[in-house]
Amino acid sequence: MDSNFDKYVTPNMLNLTDMYAIKVLICYFLNQIGRPVSPRQLTEIATGDRLINYFFFTEAISSMLDTKMITLEDPDSCPKYVLQEKGRRCAVEFKSIVPQSFRDRIMTAGMQFFTRLNNENNISVDIEKLQKGCMLNCVCNDVNDIALMKLSLFAPDEEQAELMKNRLMVNPAAFYGKVVDFLLENREEDFDMPEA
Repeated sequence: MDSNFDKYVTPNMLNLTDMYAIKVLICYFLNQIGRPVSPRQLTEIATGDRLINYFFFTEAISSMLDTKMITLEDPDSCPKYVLQEKGRRCAVEFKSIVPQSFRDRIMTAGMQFFTRLNNENNISVDIEKLQKGCMLNCVCNDVNDIALMKLSLFAPDEEQAELMKNRLMVNPAAFYGKVVDFLLENREEDFDMPEA
């Protein structure tokens, strides 16, 4: 493989299609995150950014299960893919087969996915349709399910309410922090009185 291949790969390139490289990439990702993931989670992470074609992905997963690189544990209640020793060796010994840009993309996609999942567990946002416009109702909870903030925001239509919801869900902790910072730093404006 050309050692200069990485410099020609951009984040917007077409997805990875080499079956062996796909298996190495999946093993690499599971090894790096060090935790089991559900089939739905792994599918969204690997195919959501068009990193891996869905059909190649499902074929690779099927082969990896057959060869025991990964196992599907607790399939009846809460199925999770678990990386096995064979897969772990593949991730460590053959990671250079997959260009660094693809390894970076799957790690970024994974971090974004799990951050979003965590955010969704700590915040609830619903859109209430009104006669005119919509109300965006947000509740931010801490890890003990104590409501830290309840806030309702008006949006003139459902499209803008959805946009506001999506932006809020990108980083709800920062949103909450900015609201608190604003309240703590808010003060009356100083006015210069004109001299008589």
